Amino acid sequence: MPVSQGREQPLTVHDLNQLLLVCSLVLLVAVAAVRISSRSGLPSLLVYLGIGVAMGQDGVGDIHFDNAELTQVIGYAALVVILAEGGLGTKWKEIKPALPSATALALVGVAVSVGVTATAAHYLIGLEWRQALIIGAVVSSTDAAAVFSVLRRIPLPARVTGTLEAESGFNDAPVVILVVSFSTAGPVEHWYALLGEITLELAIGAAIGIAVGLLGSWGLRHVALPASGLYPIAVMAIAVTAYAAGALAHGSGFLAVYLASMVLGNAKLPHWPATRGFAEGLGWIAQIGMFVLLGLLVTPHELGDDVWPALVIGLVLTMVARPLSVVLCLTPFRVPWQEQTLMSWAGLRGAVPIILATIPMVNGVDGSRRIFNIVFVLVVVYTLIQGPTLPWLARQLRLGGDAEAADLGIESAPLERLRGHLLSVAIPDGSKMHGVEVNELRLPAGAAVTLVVREGKSFVPLPTTVLRRGDELLVVATDPVRDAAERRLRAVGHGGKLAGWLGTNGETPRRRPGN
Repeated sequence: MPVSQGREQPLTVHDLNQLLLVCSLVLLVAVAAVRISSRSGLPSLLVYLGIGVAMGQDGVGDIHFDNAELTQVIGYAALVVILAEGGLGTKWKEIKPALPSATALALVGVAVSVGVTATAAHYLIGLEWRQALIIGAVVSSTDAAAVFSVLRRIPLPARVTGTLEAESGFNDAPVVILVVSFSTAGPVEHWYALLGEITLELAIGAAIGIAVGLLGSWGLRHVALPASGLYPIAVMAIAVTAYAAGALAHGSGFLAVYLASMVLGNAKLPHWPATRGFAEGLGWIAQIGMFVLLGLLVTPHELGDDVWPALVIGLVLTMVARPLSVVLCLTPFRVPWQEQTLMSWAGLRGAVPIILATIPMVNGVDGSRRIFNIVFVLVVVYTLIQGPTLPWLARQLRLGGDAEAADLGIESAPLERLRGHLLSVAIPDGSKMHGVEVNELRLPAGAAVTLVVREGKSFVPLPTTVLRRGDELLVVATDPVRDAAERRLRAVGHGGKLAGWLGTNGETPRRRPGN
C-alpha cells in the first residue's frame, strides 16, 4: 500500500471514508496507549513510534511510506504546537532562577555535546566529518515531553525542573540552525560565522516572540470575545503567528513561539483552564501524529547494520558528552552534584532528533538515510534505558520533595458591559481552603462569593458557610480588584485561613532549591 507515490485516480468519497476510519482508529489506539505508558513509566513516544512501525511496510499495515519532505513539514508543524503547549504551561517564577543555567546548557552545552559526539562518530564509527557533525547536532536537543512524562510522578526541586524545562524549550532553536547549516550543499562555514548567525537568529526570534506575546496578552485581556471557546483558538493562533513572524524575519521561529506562549501563559488570561486544556489536547494530537508518521518512515529491516553505530554514539552522548556539558555549564552556578547527576541522566532525546534527521534526507546529503536510521535506533534504545530509571535515580539522589498544597483551579470570564469578572473557583482535594468559612476568605472590597456548588447542588452561601474540598465557587469581582481577589483566593488555598500571617502571597508555590 504505497502512499508516497502519486495516484492516477482522483480521491473518491469511499477512499476518504477509509482514510478517516484508519486515522480515527489509530488515534483511539494511541490515546489508549497513554495509559500503558503512564503505568509502565515509559515515555509515550515509544508507544506511538511502535504504532507507526507496526503500520509500516514491515508490519501488519504494509504501508510503504518514504516521503521525508512531507514528514519534515508535518513534524515542524507538530513541533510548533508542542512548543506552544509547553510554553503555555511554563511558570515564569519557576524558571526565572534557572534561566542563566538553562541558557548556558542550551548554547554552550549544545556546542560541547555536538563537538564530543561528532568526534566520536568520526573516529569510532568512521563517518565523514559532515555526517558526524550532523549526527552530533541532531542528537544534542533534549525533549521536555520525554523527560517529564516519566518525572511527573516525583516532586523535584524547582531548580531541576526549571532548568530542564527551559533548556528543552531553548535548545531546539540553535540545534535546528546547526543541522540546516551542516546539511547545506558546499563547505561548512567557519565556526565564528556560524556562531554569529545563531546569535542573530536567536535575538530576532526572542524579540519577536516576546513582542507578539505581550501584544496578544494585552489584546485578550482588553477585548471580550463573543464566545468562551474562541479564547483557546485565539491563544494558539497568536502562538503560531509568533513562529511565522520569527521565521519570515529570518529569526528562530521555534524560540519565538516558545517565548510568546510563555508570555501568554503567565498573563492570567480569561478562561485560562479551558485554554490550557485545549492546548494540552492539541499537543497530544501533534505528538501522536508526529510519532506515528516517523514510525512509518523508518524501514525496520534496514536497521540491522546501524544498531552498533547507534549504540556507540549513544553511549558517548549519554556517558561523556551530556555529563561534560552539564558539569561545564552548571558548576559556575554552584549547582549541587546530585542535581547535576540527575540532569546529566535526564537528557532524554525524543521526537525532535528524529524530525531533524529528515533535514539531510530532504537536502540530499550523502549517507542521510543511514543518519536517520542511527538516530532512530539511538533514540529508541536509550529512551528505553534512561526513561524507566529516572525516577529511581531521583530517589537514590534524594531529590524528591514533599507534596505541596494543591493549587486552586480559577477560571476568569470577563463581563465587559458590567466592568467586572466572574471567577469560577474549584477547590481540589489537597487545598487548604477546606474548612475555611466564607467570611474568613477576607476578599477585597468589590469581590464576593455569590454561589457555591456542592455535590451537584447550588446555593447562595452565608458568611459562616464552611467550604469543603470539591466545592465550586462563583466569585464576582470588579475590574480594579480582580487580580487582588485571585491572589487572595490562591493565598488561602495554599496557607488556609492564616495565609496572611504565614506570609503566603497568593502565587503558585515553588519548591526551595535545596528541597
